[in-house]
Amino acid sequence: MKGFWRDTVEFFPILMSGVALTIVVTIGSLLLSTVLGLVWAMMRVSGIRALSMLSASLINVIRGIPIIVLLFYLYFVMPDLGVTLSALQAAILGLGIAYSAYQAENFRAGIEAIDKGQIEAAQSIGMGWWLTMRRVVLPQAVRIVLPPYGNVMIMMLKDSSQASTITVAELALQGKLIASSTFKNTSVFTLVALMYLTMSIPLILLVRHFEKRAGKR
Repeated sequence: MKGFWRDTVEFFPILMSGVALTIVVTIGSLLLSTVLGLVWAMMRVSGIRALSMLSASLINVIRGIPIIVLLFYLYFVMPDLGVTLSALQAAILGLGIAYSAYQAENFRAGIEAIDKGQIEAAQSIGMGWWLTMRRVVLPQAVRIVLPPYGNVMIMMLKDSSQASTITVAELALQGKLIASSTFKNTSVFTLVALMYLTMSIPLILLVRHFEKRAGKR
């Protein structure tokens, strides 16, 4: 135990630099996946067949490609096509695109859960489709999708470790580098696991809070 605490004091500052990058990747990809997911969802429920089919096809394609393959494609293949991304940019873009498919399904489910009578009432008083969505549907849908949205945040935080495969020096890669140079695998990866858990617990509690609030309605 003394050895573990000694290793913690030694390795903690290095791992914290990885934590900072983990947070950047998580927040960046979360914002991107939210925007893209909302776009895909709005296309799905637009009532325009071409847009709905295009959105469904995009979602199926994205869900069918492993995240690590998407990251490799963005980082290693795109330069061959004339588009060069930094490892951090590729990580945020790859995770954002990958999770946009799951976000889209969450948003679509939330939108479709709204009573159609409210939509008809809004349209009967002259509201167009977009105004109805913005003022009537989306404010209520947000409350419905908060619990699954929180779960996506937790999954994205953990999957940010896949950015290490394209040399983003986030927490997982920093831990691997330290372990390979010191051979203190037990101490290093125990500390890495505890740091991921520390970041996840607030999100887990937040999701539980949202679920309780949703259950009272």
